[in-house]
Amino acid sequence: MPPLVVWLALIASVTAAATWVARQYALRGNLMDQPGDRRSHHVATPRGGGIAIVLVVLVVGCYLMSRDLSGRALWIGFLPGLLIVAGIGWWDDHRPLSPWLRLVVQAVAALMLAAGAGWQSGHWLPALLAFGAAMVLVNVWNFMDGINGLATTQAGLAAVAYAGLLAGEWRWLALALLAGCLGFLPFNFPKARIFLGDVGSGALGFMLAGLVTAASIAVPPGSVPLLMLPLSIFLVDAGFTLLRRILRREPWWTPHVTHLYQIAARRLGHGPVTLAYAASSGVTLSLMLVWPRSTWGQSVSVAVTVYLVVSFVWFASRRGLRE
Repeated sequence: MPPLVVWLALIASVTAAATWVARQYALRGNLMDQPGDRRSHHVATPRGGGIAIVLVVLVVGCYLMSRDLSGRALWIGFLPGLLIVAGIGWWDDHRPLSPWLRLVVQAVAALMLAAGAGWQSGHWLPALLAFGAAMVLVNVWNFMDGINGLATTQAGLAAVAYAGLLAGEWRWLALALLAGCLGFLPFNFPKARIFLGDVGSGALGFMLAGLVTAASIAVPPGSVPLLMLPLSIFLVDAGFTLLRRILRREPWWTPHVTHLYQIAARRLGHGPVTLAYAASSGVTLSLMLVWPRSTWGQSVSVAVTVYLVVSFVWFASRRGLRE
């Protein structure tokens, strides 16, 4: 295995080259996101650039699976699941599909990851976590991919967090995801020359679900609740916004601009909001990595406290921006 810096630089460079190719493809094929009332951008922008991250992670994952002789069950669930989540997203980028069809395909991928987790661990709890994480994170990353750099930076930071917990081939996969995000980011932040598209946002969520699952098998059971800390910023914003839309009887599955990050971006600009979310996630992931090994009850208490604080900040920020 090459040294860490070489590994990161190689994957980031390949991803950047693939993103450039994806941009040319999108421009020639007129795969463009047009501005509108339900968008946070103001100029037509190519989409589908996340295919570069997907392809790189798939290739790296196949290589790592060949080296991980004792852990192939989880790989067998993860890699095909990633392929079909990215595939339905790529199709949707070309020809918009029913959200319910996409949800069914995502459920199949989640079941594949869950089967791999159950097979690998020999227990049903990792399988349940895998299914839930895949279904939630695929859609949360799709919901939260609305301003420049936000979904990519959050995925990269979460990858750093899980790389700090994992060992062996799954650690290298987390680092590959980080490098892929770094290679894509110059095309998307601070100015967006291409968007992730559904192929990228959904796939990032599934990759993180795979890392959460692998970490849940690797860490002591008492530390499992802490795995949710690096995801808290996105889960709170997406969760409360979704709940609000459901209670208001709005079509929650359609595009909109009512997430906190979208409201803040209209007031402050994309760059400051993306950096603020990154700083907040940096705090939560650091807490996960430095918190000592503890009992299940202590970990749950820490996780609940963090989510309560993040929720308070969410409500306070939303009220402040509204005023």
